[in-house]
Amino acid sequence: MSDINQATQHAFPALHNAMWPGLVGKGPDSEPPIDLDTMLDLTARAEVDGVRFDGADLFLSLPHTDIDSSDDELKRLADKLTSRNLRAGSLVAPVWPPTGGGSAMGNEEERGRFLTQVRKACRIGQKLRELGIRQYGVIRIDSATGVSEWAADPAGNTRRIADTFSQACDIAEDFGERLAAEGEICWGGMHSWRRNVELLEMVGRPKTLGFQADMAHTMLFTMGYNAPEDRLLPDNFDWSKRDELSAAYRKMADALRPWTIDFHVAQNDGTVKGAGSHDKTGRHCPPKDPNGRLDVVRDSGAWLRDENGNPTRAFQHICWDGCMFPNSMMLDQSTWNDVLRTMISVRNAHGWDAADAQAGAR
Repeated sequence: MSDINQATQHAFPALHNAMWPGLVGKGPDSEPPIDLDTMLDLTARAEVDGVRFDGADLFLSLPHTDIDSSDDELKRLADKLTSRNLRAGSLVAPVWPPTGGGSAMGNEEERGRFLTQVRKACRIGQKLRELGIRQYGVIRIDSATGVSEWAADPAGNTRRIADTFSQACDIAEDFGERLAAEGEICWGGMHSWRRNVELLEMVGRPKTLGFQADMAHTMLFTMGYNAPEDRLLPDNFDWSKRDELSAAYRKMADALRPWTIDFHVAQNDGTVKGAGSHDKTGRHCPPKDPNGRLDVVRDSGAWLRDENGNPTRAFQHICWDGCMFPNSMMLDQSTWNDVLRTMISVRNAHGWDAADAQAGAR
């Protein structure tokens, strides 16, 4: 694991890399998937002044990790991580119909498939904790339904999603897990900052269900994609007005931060992208992209610091998400060195030390 040295000024949060960019948006209609071993190797080899990634967040779907993995297979997964000096963190439950799940607002059979995937993911999370490779992190979910389907009955469908999420909370508690719902403009009932707050309040189980904030996806909330009534920036916004962007971004984060228990560092150029079977959502960009709209270090503070400017310490790790990066970029080791350098800068600006860690551990 990373030692504290000149390149890093705080011990916490731990720095993780996401494995799902090797799968999401890949496939027959896009580029080939990148296997888990390659993603782990790229992560483990990244280094900046002696600092390395502490861990990886995992996608529980083939061809990476089978949601129906046996105990022996999970032991081999733990060994893969241990051999690379990496920990496991948050786990993505494959709740979508193409991966064996179903819509959270669907019929009973569809909702049953959704909950089955949550149960299987929680069982894997528990097993990885027992194996000693996972000491923190959440199970990630979303509504697994589109915005147009949700819009046919906003009130009724939101209530149905909330009921499904509440049942998912019962499952998570049985396994000692917490769930984080990731809002994106493509998920029905979770496609705006206001709708996410509404849904989380409707479920009303903050000890078990929280929000997963991705910097790139949430920036699209300020622009009103798929929810113009909730936009915080004017149409045809002048991106040179960085103070206005920061104010809008912080207003959005202020509403969701009290619920945020998992966090993705990311960059966005203010556009949307879809690839493979994934609907259009906020486009992730590399940290050095000249078209990136966010000041990643500054804007991460909207999530990592509270209204009084103090570190929230609401989670023990943060994760980089480069979803739908082209394979040529992902297979270039310099990409991950640049990402790690950015992550270190975020931790230097907003992190905390071991003496404070237990106060914020959840």
